[in-house]
Amino acid sequence: MKLRRLPQDFQVDEVSAFPVEADGLYTVYRMTKEDIGTPEALDQIQRKWKLQRKHMSYGGLKDRHAVTSQFVTIQRGPRKPLLLQKVRLEYLGCAPRPFTPAEIEGNRFQIVMRSMSDRELELALAAIPDIQRTGLPNYFDDQRFGSVTSEGEFIAVPWLKRDYERALYLTFAAHSDFDQREDREQKALLRKHWGNWPECKAALERSHRRSIVTFLADRPGDFRGAWSRVRQDMRSLYLSAFQSHLWNQLLATLLREKAPGCLLNVEQKTNTVPFFRNVPDEVWAELRDCVLPLPSGRQKPEPGLVEDLLNSVLEVHGLEFKDLRVRYPRDSFFSKGLRAAVIPLETLTYSTSPDELEPRRHKLSLAFQLPRGSYATILVKRLTVVAGGELPELVDGV
Repeated sequence: MKLRRLPQDFQVDEVSAFPVEADGLYTVYRMTKEDIGTPEALDQIQRKWKLQRKHMSYGGLKDRHAVTSQFVTIQRGPRKPLLLQKVRLEYLGCAPRPFTPAEIEGNRFQIVMRSMSDRELELALAAIPDIQRTGLPNYFDDQRFGSVTSEGEFIAVPWLKRDYERALYLTFAAHSDFDQREDREQKALLRKHWGNWPECKAALERSHRRSIVTFLADRPGDFRGAWSRVRQDMRSLYLSAFQSHLWNQLLATLLREKAPGCLLNVEQKTNTVPFFRNVPDEVWAELRDCVLPLPSGRQKPEPGLVEDLLNSVLEVHGLEFKDLRVRYPRDSFFSKGLRAAVIPLETLTYSTSPDELEPRRHKLSLAFQLPRGSYATILVKRLTVVAGGELPELVDGV
C-alpha cells in the first residue's frame, strides 16, 4: 500500500462555524496550501504582505504533504485575496476576534490509499464495518512526535528534570529521523565539538542554533540561561510531544485492561500501541463514553484507575506526577483538559477502483470527518494492520 503518491491523495478541510461579518478588527481568510506546512505557508504570506507574525492567527497545523484548507485571521489584514506558489488566500470578510484552535469543530478528510494488493484491499474492506460501528482509539499519531530523537528521547524529560544541558543537546545536536540535510550537517558539527563553543560558533551558519551557541560562548556553563533563550514555540512543542506520548500510554494501558482479547498491536514512532477490534457491546459502551485527562501538573486526576495508570507510565521515565510542572522558564506549560478515548467514524464512506497509477493494483478512496485534534492516519494504520498485528511495507508519510 502506498499513501500520498499525489498531493491530492490526502485532502483536509477545516470545519468551523466561525462568524464572518462585513466589518471587524480581524480580516478572515481561507488558506489553501499544497505540499507545504502551515508555518511555512504563513511565512510566505508574512513576507509578501510585510506583516507582523503576532497579528496572524490560525487554529492548527495541517499536513505538509497534502492539499489542505484552513481559516486564518490577520489583524487589520488586506481585504483582498492572495495567490502564491503553493498557497492561496481567499478573502472571506471580517471578525471581531482572531481565529483560535477553540473555533475548530473538526476536519473533513478525503484520502486515497493506492497500490493495494488483492489481499490488502480484502483486509481493509473487512475492517470497515467494525470501524464504522466502534470507531478507533484516539491516539496522537506520529506527526506529533517530530521532535523525538532517533533514539526515542523526549526533549521535555531532561527539561523537567532540570538537566538543561541535555535538553539543549537533544534540541540542537541529537539526530532526528525528520532532519533535513542542512540540519544533519549542523547537528553533526555540534556533536563533534560540543562544549567547545567558540569553535562551534565559527563552524555554524547563522541560525537560531548558532545564537544559542553564541550565548554559551559568552557564558560557558550557563545552560539554564541558554535554555530560556530557545524559542518559546519550540519549547511548547516539546512539552506537547511528551504529554501526547504519556496520554497515548494511558489509553494503551487502559485498552489492555478493558479489552485484552480484542486487540491488535500497531507500531508508532514512539511505541507499540493496541487497537481494538470486534469489541463486545458492553466493553464498547464503556470505551465510547471514556475521557482521559491530558497529563499535567495543573490537573491532578481523581484517585483510582487513571491515577494508577498515569503513575506507572511516568515511572518509566523516572518522573512523578509532581514533575509535570515546568519550573523554568515559566512561559511554557502542559495543557490541561480531557480527550475522548475513541474517535467516532460513523461518517466513513468509501469506494474502490483500479489504481490508474498502477493498473494491476487497487485504490481505496475514503471520506470522513474527525473531531478537532484527531488523526486521520490512525484510520490508515487500522486499515493496513493484518491479523497478526504487523503492518505491511512502511506507509509513506505515516
